Amino acid sequence: MNTELLEALNILEKEKNISKGALLEAIEQSLLQACKNHFGKADNVKVTINPETCDFSVYAEKEVVEEVEDSVLQISLADAKMKDSKYEVGDIVNVEIKSKEFGRIATQNAKNVILQKIREEERKVLYNQYYEKEHDLVTGIVQRYVGNNVSINLGKVDALLTENEQVRGETFRPTERIKLYVLEVKDTPKGPKILVSRTHPELVKRLFEAEVTEVRDGIVEMKSIAREAGSRTKIAVWSNDSDVDAVGACVGMNGARVNAIVDELRGEKIDIINWDENPALLIENALSPAKVISVMADPDEKTAKVIVPDYQLSLAIGKEGQNARLAARLTGFKIDIKSETQAREAGDFEYYEEEFDEGDDEDSYSELEEDDTSISEEIEVEEDELITAESSEEDTAEDYAEDDQEEQPE
Repeated sequence: MNTELLEALNILEKEKNISKGALLEAIEQSLLQACKNHFGKADNVKVTINPETCDFSVYAEKEVVEEVEDSVLQISLADAKMKDSKYEVGDIVNVEIKSKEFGRIATQNAKNVILQKIREEERKVLYNQYYEKEHDLVTGIVQRYVGNNVSINLGKVDALLTENEQVRGETFRPTERIKLYVLEVKDTPKGPKILVSRTHPELVKRLFEAEVTEVRDGIVEMKSIAREAGSRTKIAVWSNDSDVDAVGACVGMNGARVNAIVDELRGEKIDIINWDENPALLIENALSPAKVISVMADPDEKTAKVIVPDYQLSLAIGKEGQNARLAARLTGFKIDIKSETQAREAGDFEYYEEEFDEGDDEDSYSELEEDDTSISEEIEVEEDELITAESSEEDTAEDYAEDDQEEQPE
């Protein structure tokens, strides 16, 4: 048993996470390369390695001939007979090659082949490891600024946070720990190249998955996200369990869960709303905190007309149109927001107003009839009570008069 080689392979497998099979294949290739350098060719050389004991043997397959013309490929009949008397001309003899007889250059080349194979396998392992984390959340340590880009250490490899994927105004200090979204993992000759982002909307989703158990377990589903990095994010959530409040689960007790995410995003505001299959209700929710009078949505054209009170117009549109812009991205509708006064002037409010008035008139009429009936009943009751009371008073007066007559002496 080759204990030294076996121990070395076990250490490499443990530390570098490189399979023993790949390392044994590298050793086989290195021995073939050494033979090629030593003999000039290695087409007839075979290498066998026992994976359990790491014992290996190298031999050359040589043809038995009467007269040797190429000592690398042929062996004389006399030499073959010395190994085994059964050999005849034309037979193939396995001739052992001792690796210790290789020259310095052949040995060095064999070593380089092994090292190259180890580097390739290590690079492949790292690529596979981080490729699994593509489109996922990772934590990294800020290394340094490379121009306007930031080098982030993810453990075994460095990732690059480009200027386009940085939040405007956000700065980092060396050794600072930050959370990032893995955009892409590329395999290059120098190792995996990893591109990360701090502006991607999926970063917020992954942060909620890490912070909120209900989101991670799939009880609460994040239907849509619209984000303007560094400023505000709107999220529409839906609960698959009627006993779980989707918004409440994301916000947490006293806002603990959402505040942890806001802190990670360095103060970015997060609006969480309830998702609704009804486009009108969804758009109304998406425009919060603004109050909405009416929403007329066209699902086919993906357009919507929204009417808000005059004093809520600026709130509905938001600073530089941000609230309306995020609501449009969140819902996928093109939203036209007008104040009540603007809607009346444009005639957009008439249809809604007519329907509203007709409904109100019918309700008012029926309520009025009910009120009239109840009033007339009350009047009848009061009149009956009044008649009864008057009758009682007359009876009482007659009784008093009779009593007085009886009491007078004759």
